[in-house]
Amino acid sequence: MAVRHCLIKADPQTVWSVLADGTRYADWVVGTASSRPVRGTWPQEGAAIGYEVRLGPVSLTNETVVRRCEEGSVLELEAKAGWLGTARIALELRPWGEHCLVLVDEHPLRGAGGRLHNAGTEALIQLRHRAMLARLARLCEAEERAAHGGDAAGRGVRAGVGSPGDAHA
Repeated sequence: MAVRHCLIKADPQTVWSVLADGTRYADWVVGTASSRPVRGTWPQEGAAIGYEVRLGPVSLTNETVVRRCEEGSVLELEAKAGWLGTARIALELRPWGEHCLVLVDEHPLRGAGGRLHNAGTEALIQLRHRAMLARLARLCEAEERAAHGGDAAGRGVRAGVGSPGDAHA
């Protein structure tokens, strides 16, 4: 089970506002090129967003469904990945002083991903989480600066998220 955490220098409400905006899913989820609402109101239970993954000229689309939501603190998702199956991704937000500790816990649920899950895939998931949490931190910290007058660009920062050099955290 891949579990990772990151201290984000933003308050939990700022972090939640980014997670609760389904149109920003592709900004912090590694490998996702775009996202759009499919049904329901994100992040209410049962709501879904469609996402696209591009690998060179190949484009794959699927969806992520909210399975559990405790507003402001817990978001549990089921990400569908075609023949690979589905994965449970749980995000938990904890106040940490004036900042937010984010914990992510992911494991395969169904399909080939579950049957083929091993230490090697666990290591890859850990690398993906590292990059994902770094992206989420950059987004949230930029939001925090914008809210306190430290970054006039505000949400414009999101355009730079997702560049190949993002894997450090």
